[in-house]
Amino acid sequence: MTNQNPPHGDRRPVAYLNNQFLNSPDARALRILSEFLEPLAHFRREKIRDTVVFFGSARIREEGPMSQYYQDARTLSRMLTEWSEQFANSHHRFVVCSGGGPGIMEAANRGAHEGGGKTVGLNIGLPFEQFPNPYITPELSFEFHYFFMRKFWFAYLAKALVVFPGGFGTLDEMMEVLTLVQTQKLAKKMTLVIYGSAYWNEVINFQALVKHGMISAADLNLFQFADDPQTAFDLLKPGLAEYAAQADTMEMPAFAKSRNPQQPAGTT
Repeated sequence: MTNQNPPHGDRRPVAYLNNQFLNSPDARALRILSEFLEPLAHFRREKIRDTVVFFGSARIREEGPMSQYYQDARTLSRMLTEWSEQFANSHHRFVVCSGGGPGIMEAANRGAHEGGGKTVGLNIGLPFEQFPNPYITPELSFEFHYFFMRKFWFAYLAKALVVFPGGFGTLDEMMEVLTLVQTQKLAKKMTLVIYGSAYWNEVINFQALVKHGMISAADLNLFQFADDPQTAFDLLKPGLAEYAAQADTMEMPAFAKSRNPQQPAGTT
């Protein structure tokens, strides 16, 4: 007697194990969500409460015409890391975070590593220049595909930002954060230090933006300039110390907020 049951076809993998589907346009939302959830899980596991973010060029190396900026970023990062250890309790506070690549990013991670602290690298796949530097804490080294998710993680945990000289990428990152601060889309205060006044005042004419009415004069108070590690450190400390004095009631900080037109600015 022959078996009348039809033969079984090859079983397809479940959707979350189907690489063909996961890499398709239909699964883009899942890929985006994974770039939020995977870092979130690591930050919670490693007890990272907040960060100090360093932006700057991948092209500034330890030796070269602008190498002083590399050394200054390294020194400032070490100073911040050693200072922040006094606030460590159930969480690590003010952990130095960079874009994870070479140049200023490497200098920032290197200084934090030398200061004995954890340090974060938010890398991104690019055709050149960008590869993880060896000073990132392995459990806090991330690779992103989407620029906007990488920027989200820069802003989400940051209590302060230091911007060293850089090109298109640094300009993009700095202006995005300045816009978030200017438009009050960050539900927190953030100290912004622009490092290297001679470079930045040549590259961006901030006064001209005020003169032509593109920004208000008060917007120039959103950031401060520094030209040496000690000055930058002194500018960063008050705002960070204010956060350190607050009760640690939230596991993760708030980021973006919405308010109706009747709600006063600065309220959530």
